[in-house]
Amino acid sequence: MPATARPAADWRFMLASVWHVIAFGFGSGLARKAPGTWGSMFGWFTFVVIDRALPVFADGRWFALTVLAGFALGVAACGITGRRLGVSDHGAMVWDEILAVWCVLAFLPTRFWWQAAGVAAFRLFDIWKPGPIRALDRRIKGGTLVNGFGVMIDDLLAAAFALLLLAIARRLLSA
Repeated sequence: MPATARPAADWRFMLASVWHVIAFGFGSGLARKAPGTWGSMFGWFTFVVIDRALPVFADGRWFALTVLAGFALGVAACGITGRRLGVSDHGAMVWDEILAVWCVLAFLPTRFWWQAAGVAAFRLFDIWKPGPIRALDRRIKGGTLVNGFGVMIDDLLAAAFALLLLAIARRLLSA
């Protein structure tokens, strides 16, 4: 029996479903090089726009609700898209980066350099994947954490590592 060809992760595929649009970060994940970084930059941009237009991130309750809703949306979108692509954590799926960047930026000062450091620290931990992040990533790639949950959770853990690093840096700089 011939193997069925996997669909290409391209604009046509993305536009075929709202789930794919979300998973691909509204197209930011379709960058040929460094889609995770482009998704993170899109996350930074959308954070600034949303925070200025509707300061929901300033209120802890609304922020928590936004993150929970975004996480649930990401689990569904990345799960559906990953199954359709035949790859559980395809590089073009960047909703996890977007939500993780929102989590990092919500706890940092609004000054440009702090936000740039936040995005850079998140990307460092997302790419490097130290300890627990690498273990989670292996479980995702091995198929034990599928259906979008694993795609989302390892990036939130990378965001937590980034926030810890930045909290230490902030403390040292204010001492």
